[in-house]
Amino acid sequence: MERDNIFEASTPFRDGLRRFRSNGLAMTGVAGIAFLLFVSIAAPLIANARPLLLYKDGGLWSPAARYLFAPDSAEVFVERFFNYLLILFPFTVVFWFLKRIRVCRAWLALAIPAVLLLLPFFLTQSRLDKRDWREIRGNLPPGEFAIFALVPYGPFENVAAPYEKPSRKHIFGTDKIGRDVLSRMIYGSRVSLAVGLFATGAAMLIGIVVGLCSGYFGGVTDMLMMRVVEIVICFPTFLLLLILMSILMDYKFTQSILLVIGVIGLTGWTGLARIVRGETLKLRELPFIRACETLAVPVWRILLRHLLPNVMGVVTISFTFGIAGAILAESSLSFLGFGVQDPTASWGE
Repeated sequence: MERDNIFEASTPFRDGLRRFRSNGLAMTGVAGIAFLLFVSIAAPLIANARPLLLYKDGGLWSPAARYLFAPDSAEVFVERFFNYLLILFPFTVVFWFLKRIRVCRAWLALAIPAVLLLLPFFLTQSRLDKRDWREIRGNLPPGEFAIFALVPYGPFENVAAPYEKPSRKHIFGTDKIGRDVLSRMIYGSRVSLAVGLFATGAAMLIGIVVGLCSGYFGGVTDMLMMRVVEIVICFPTFLLLLILMSILMDYKFTQSILLVIGVIGLTGWTGLARIVRGETLKLRELPFIRACETLAVPVWRILLRHLLPNVMGVVTISFTFGIAGAILAESSLSFLGFGVQDPTASWGE
């Protein structure tokens, strides 16, 4: 009983979470982010040109299932990543329920299917499929059926005349070559969120490491790291993206989103590094850090267990704004024709 009371006691994290939940505007923002994540992960179930289920010739199968593991997209990395999350989600729910009822160590057991689910993504070969499944559905005999997604169009197929106005068939109309705009917006959320999360995550990792080391060690280490920060700040990120994209487009580089993520991640960490450095300079003079040094606590433990948790507040705020900035950078590049390349869908495009 005493142990349970310890874990139920008030902590700064619990108090902050309680205040966050009582803020209606904050919870509305979380709901909006959750909705965007749901749409991006469940995109193949919401918009798909292939049947999710098909009963034909006495057999029930899913023509869309194969393309979860081998998507017909130029940006294969992003599509496979979100499809992996989609397939892993039911397992996560099951093991979370098992953990709640204390049947097993659920998160440890979840690691096994999480690893095994990676195998089909490496073993499944891509295949070109140009069958018109909507026409096939119309010609099915009685007793056979096909179940399509809510939006029965893929993001790459030409399904109507260019620039059709919104209608019941195409809710958001069609684009310049007759592709369904709603389907492309749904799949475009994957690209934009991938750029925001991965690019900002890489920038956050570099910024935290540089900021902690620079602020804690000081002296020559601080001077050298800050000179590197100032050099990187001098590079105009947007211009660098334009130059690299134009060069690699000449070499037929298809994974354009990886380039956008890499450049934004490798150039967007400087501001966070300076913020973390300032917080570290302030924290290292406090008594609890001095006590750790007096007790000969290893440096890595001081950095990870004592300094890092105390700077995570400013890191979280920077991470939030960094995601928005990375998405806007990708959108600007795509609008100019130097971002994610056609036919891949992107919000900026």
